[in-house]
Amino acid sequence: MTEHNLNRTSVKIYGQLYQMVGVESVAHMKDVAVIVDEQMQTIRKANPSLDTTKLAVLTAVNAVNDAVKLAAKLEKLERQLQKSKDDVND
Repeated sequence: MTEHNLNRTSVKIYGQLYQMVGVESVAHMKDVAVIVDEQMQTIRKANPSLDTTKLAVLTAVNAVNDAVKLAAKLEKLERQLQKSKDDVND
């Protein structure tokens, strides 16, 4: 990945300004920042005594939990698709 392929944008998450750099589009990076901010706000409402570090860790744990569930679901669907293809070819 070279410097020329990278997009840059400023985003605000939980009241803090961050500079995001990545190969994804600026729109994508901003969408991700909005989702993270919303998740942090939601967790904060449910747990008002959490400090920012714990809030950020819980947000990350929830995001990884969602990613693991989606990966498992994708794997299951890919197996089902492969089985269907195998059944058609038999």
